[in-house]
Amino acid sequence: MRRVLLALAGLLPVVVGASAAAVAALWLVRHWLPADQLRASTAEVGNYLQAIGTIYAVLLAFVASSVWAQFNDARSVVEREANEIVDLFRIVDALGAGARTPLTAALIRYVDRVIAEEWRAMARGDEATTEAVGRELDAVWAGLHGFQPCDDCARSLHAEALSRFNDLSDARTSRLTAARTRMPLGLRLLLYVGALMMTASMFLLAVDSFAIHAVITGALAGAISHVLYLVEDLDDAFSGLWQVSTAPFARVRRCLRDADAARAAG
Repeated sequence: MRRVLLALAGLLPVVVGASAAAVAALWLVRHWLPADQLRASTAEVGNYLQAIGTIYAVLLAFVASSVWAQFNDARSVVEREANEIVDLFRIVDALGAGARTPLTAALIRYVDRVIAEEWRAMARGDEATTEAVGRELDAVWAGLHGFQPCDDCARSLHAEALSRFNDLSDARTSRLTAARTRMPLGLRLLLYVGALMMTASMFLLAVDSFAIHAVITGALAGAISHVLYLVEDLDDAFSGLWQVSTAPFARVRRCLRDADAARAAG
């Protein structure tokens, strides 16, 4: 319920503001260019609106679909990274106390810092913080690299741990790449210029009733602004209202800490 209220608090001012601005502009235009002066070009305006409306609708659908797919990819990468951490933790746990203690401690520190520091750093584009958090994984690599297996079982576990570490590093790189991915500036300008053109084009319709003209113009402006608001929010997967959740990492943190506490108690 709280998330719905937050969504409405952010969305309603945008939609209502865009609709109100469109209706106000329409009122000014109708005083300057009355509807009876537009009737002579009704057919031409209708063909123009059909063409530009189709082009902009295709563009808007393409961008909305792209950012939604991008958002889902980011969410999948986070889930994959969380799973790789758990898998690596379980393998490291079987290597023996000498290697296990520093490696598991480094993994727990990494998860803690991703949740506490790196999530906000990704939203801000803070590369220094992401590099600092990444050094926790460097400690894991150093521990794995320095480990000397003493038998076939340990060698097998060590090889699997190295493979899982590489998968974890790849998943982390994919997550950071997803956090940096944005719509190109040219595409963003095209979206907003197209929105203005579509809304302004409604002023050319020859509608006798200002109330009806205002309703259809305001509704179009509100619908477009609604989609653009969602596109802007989803374009940055790690900030905004619909950001990718830290829940997978929080789940991993509980799992790692419970396992570490159980081992210490046993």
